[in-house]
Amino acid sequence: MNGYQLTFFTQQDRKHDHMPLGEWLVQAAQKLGIRGTTLIAATEGFGHERKLHSAHFFDLADQPIEVTMAVNEQEAACMFAHLNQAGINVFYVKIPIEFGMTGET
Repeated sequence: MNGYQLTFFTQQDRKHDHMPLGEWLVQAAQKLGIRGTTLIAATEGFGHERKLHSAHFFDLADQPIEVTMAVNEQEAACMFAHLNQAGINVFYVKIPIEFGMTGET
């Protein structure tokens, strides 16, 4: 199947509807019927403001978070419409991919 890899980048302390944005994105994908999503906690990174974000032993609030999903064109459109409707501004990468399951006949 052809589609896109969507990866959203945020921080652990960023919230939407009283929920960490990374978790909100995972739940939104599930509600939209997207087949799978992965939330990855990173060790360190920096964004457009060039501010370094990192996970510290005592404070994980600034920890970088990635949310990645493989979607078809319709699912990508639904996800972006949902983000716009919710008023969420988040950096993303959208890459054309081929995806599927091994062992299928």
